[in-house]
Amino acid sequence: MDNERAAVRPTSARSVDKERTLRIDLAAAYRMVAHFGWDDLIFTHISVRLPGPEHHFLINPYGMLFEEITASSLVKIDLHGQILEASQSIVNPAGFMIHSAVHEARRDAVCVMHLHTVDGTAVAGLSAGLLPLNQTAQLLIGDLAYHDYEGLALEPDERPRLQRSLGKCSAMILRNHGTLAVGGSVAEAFARMYFLERACSMQVRTLSQGNDLHATAASVIEKNRQHALAGFDAVAKHLVWPALIRKLDHMDPSYKT
Repeated sequence: MDNERAAVRPTSARSVDKERTLRIDLAAAYRMVAHFGWDDLIFTHISVRLPGPEHHFLINPYGMLFEEITASSLVKIDLHGQILEASQSIVNPAGFMIHSAVHEARRDAVCVMHLHTVDGTAVAGLSAGLLPLNQTAQLLIGDLAYHDYEGLALEPDERPRLQRSLGKCSAMILRNHGTLAVGGSVAEAFARMYFLERACSMQVRTLSQGNDLHATAASVIEKNRQHALAGFDAVAKHLVWPALIRKLDHMDPSYKT
């Protein structure tokens, strides 16, 4: 019995440590969204799948600004958006519909980000979507999906259509709605969203100057696509995210509490 208990304790401790790390990373992502001006009052979400077979997730408490989010304020929910632990907070189950659809279909999607930014939504309203007008966009378009707008994301029967639209892609433009990015870690999802949002902003500015656009050769676009697929996640996880964490620690380390 003593040996069995000794074997269980390290596993339990590791699970607690993993959840704590995910809570800190997710809280950091919420804070960085606010820092970059991507937030939309108390709306939109970033969710993270917790380790284990239970299909449990962390998400923001409904009603808090992203700049207020801390590791301990995040709420643990199930695949249906129901709160699993005693909490004074509430969540928005309807707001989790898009996230739950992605998490359900994609075990690799540890983190799912969905935003309603001005420039991201502007590009989502264009029939052409994201154009390969610059290097940033070209690094994304080979891994970018689209989902047609069906109204407020409240109906569970939209889940299978959303899942089919995303397929195996890591980013998606929700037409007439906003942007979405997924990753095997918070770091990967955040870096991918940064590139997507930046590409949208670049496109809005480029198109505002008129129609005299300079096209990139198809072979160059393909070369950039291959580069992105080969090394994006490693750069995001080991270089970009640590730098962002250092920045946030200098700004306000309270996200860890």
